[in-house]
Amino acid sequence: MSTYLPTIKQLQYLVALHEHGHFGNAAEASFVSQSTLSAGIRELESLLGVTLVERSRRVVRFTPLGEQVVAKAHRLLREAEELSDLVQASGKPLAGELRMSVIPTIAPFLLPRILPRLRKERPALKLFLREETSDHAIESLHHGRADCVLLALPFATGEVEYEHIGDDRLFVAFPKNDPRDPPESIPPSMIDEGRLLLLEDGHCLKDHALAACNRPELRASATMIGTSLHTLVQMVDNGLGLTMLPEMALEAGILHDTDVVARPLKGKAPSREIALVWRKNSPRGDEFRLLAEELRAG
Repeated sequence: MSTYLPTIKQLQYLVALHEHGHFGNAAEASFVSQSTLSAGIRELESLLGVTLVERSRRVVRFTPLGEQVVAKAHRLLREAEELSDLVQASGKPLAGELRMSVIPTIAPFLLPRILPRLRKERPALKLFLREETSDHAIESLHHGRADCVLLALPFATGEVEYEHIGDDRLFVAFPKNDPRDPPESIPPSMIDEGRLLLLEDGHCLKDHALAACNRPELRASATMIGTSLHTLVQMVDNGLGLTMLPEMALEAGILHDTDVVARPLKGKAPSREIALVWRKNSPRGDEFRLLAEELRAG
């Protein structure tokens, strides 16, 4: 049995290289030089007596054993994070560092309203924000890169706990001169599938919009091209179609200086649930529930 064990830092370097697939990018994400990261991984390989990474000028390829070690490293790093969380949770709540991933259809609309008050009332909290699509945010949560995630449900989250923040109604946005003169509340049957513009895959709002319409044919016909809600609004403003927008985006003024009109979607559940999500049985669960209260108050 080896007398020496891998260090947390060596495992962090290995996981970063696996995530980025490039030594330079992995080093930048780890806030070290490329030579430091490369040396750390070589030390790990020497310690274990195996090759984990096959190196060439163009490609970084993990060996089959390297892939297994990375999977185990993710679990070990997550356990180390939870150990740190356990200690931190015993102190003052909502103090110290907290990493929160936020999806792009929430971040620019909700955070500007909430963060100033949170900074004022919780000055000891160092909140590090990361904007990611829903699938990447949940991956960050389970791999320990994020402590909690602010996203919209329903979405496949795995083993998590969550707190409800609020319901966000969905609206149909269309050009002001739409010849059909849409009513004050838009029935899903009125949505022209050939003109519907939605966010690309990875954004949960796309699925929420399609589910709220309850028209399976829309999934096949809709144009899923937008990388942001602002992009979709500009496309609608230029007469390229119509789209679906959440109420928080409208309240934040996303339609200002445009000729786009938005009317509520008619139906049984024309909304998405905003929630704060964290890993199941996290020792910081009470702290996250307190954060959720702060977000609801915003």
